[in-house]
Amino acid sequence: MFQAVVFDIGQTLVDYRIPMNWSELYRPAFEHIAEKHHYSFSEAHYRAAAEILAKYNTRIHPRESEVSSTQIFTEISSGMGIPMEDIGRVKESFYTYFRQDCSLFPDVEQTLKSLFTKGIRTGTLSDVAYGMDNRFALEDIASVLHYIEFPFTSNDAGCRKPCPKGLSMLSDKMKIPLTDMVFVGDEEKDMVCARNAGAYAILINRTGNEKHYGQDRTIDTLTEILPLLQISADR
Repeated sequence: MFQAVVFDIGQTLVDYRIPMNWSELYRPAFEHIAEKHHYSFSEAHYRAAAEILAKYNTRIHPRESEVSSTQIFTEISSGMGIPMEDIGRVKESFYTYFRQDCSLFPDVEQTLKSLFTKGIRTGTLSDVAYGMDNRFALEDIASVLHYIEFPFTSNDAGCRKPCPKGLSMLSDKMKIPLTDMVFVGDEEKDMVCARNAGAYAILINRTGNEKHYGQDRTIDTLTEILPLLQISADR
């Protein structure tokens, strides 16, 4: 029987109602920042921000190593003439803009509570967007964090999926073999990450479209995990 379940966050636990690729929203985000903090940005400033963000857009330029928000926003501040002492509030406004319309999926709390009650170890492993600090990335699951023992992101691992390092770190923290661990996600990189690590790969498919990512099992709702945990880890 499996002893631990690790979840991706975006579109697995949290429904983000914006495009997965944020490119078209760069300018609206910085127009919002300008209005909120009374900056006056030129066309050249907006272009500079877009070029820097595009460089770190993993939907355009995939990378394995994670990059800090400080590095990204230091570049943006320099390119847009924003005082260095304002980086903190600009980062917060930027990340908040993209997270303003999101919510937990209805099946999340019941599933996590049931796992917690059964003594199943739980964690998260989610790639952050543009170096997003954990305090922002995990805020979206704040109401259920008490059910999650090890809330990890790519900031903690130092690398992005499908690199298996994050799952290996969670295995060490939990003192549970990777072969006794389930990883649940919605993207191909999640399934590849699980396979690379030797964990059991479960794809949560909320769209109904056929998806063949090499997963061990596909589920429509998270509550389906509970009976699946009776599967032998030896499979």
